[in-house]
Amino acid sequence: MPPRFSRAGSRFRGELWQFSAFITAASSLADEQDTEPRAIILLEPVEERATAPVMIKRPLIVVLNGPNLNMLGMRQPEVYGRATLDDVEQICIQAAERLDVGIDFRQTNGEGELVSWVHECRNRAQGIVINPAAYGHTSIALLDALLAVELPVIEVHISNIHRREDFRHHTYCSRAAAGVICGLGVRGYALALQAMTDMILDENDR
Repeated sequence: MPPRFSRAGSRFRGELWQFSAFITAASSLADEQDTEPRAIILLEPVEERATAPVMIKRPLIVVLNGPNLNMLGMRQPEVYGRATLDDVEQICIQAAERLDVGIDFRQTNGEGELVSWVHECRNRAQGIVINPAAYGHTSIALLDALLAVELPVIEVHISNIHRREDFRHHTYCSRAAAGVICGLGVRGYALALQAMTDMILDENDR
């Protein structure tokens, strides 16, 4: 499926006031007696001028989803819930607007495409939130890609992988992740975006 984007910018405008100060001093030569100088302060408003828009670049967080997540809402609802992938995207968009960050939300069933999308993040994103789904348990290539881009990563799983089959307990991607959120349903995406935003802001403050 084609990637979906959500971006925005910010504009600021202000009012300009010009202050003019005129200092005049008068002296009287009469009777050779000086008078005290007088200071006149004039506040001169200037007509509001339109200023050029200032575009503030917001951090971009890429949200990647792996195989079978396009089947959310239909596949094992007792495990993954009734929310669809479109619902998850809306949750992420709303969280991004609240956090004032941009997101790029994508899903693929192909391992190679997922790896390529991770590579794209290197020069355009500030962080990655990824639900690798089954590839988390199997893909060393995906792990290598996440390590290669040198970006903060948070891994998300809708179900609690540690309460499921033994082969799901291990995830390669966690070796590249700053943190892993699992078992909290689709709300885990919003929590991951909040945590990722905090990490980006902390890094920018250094």
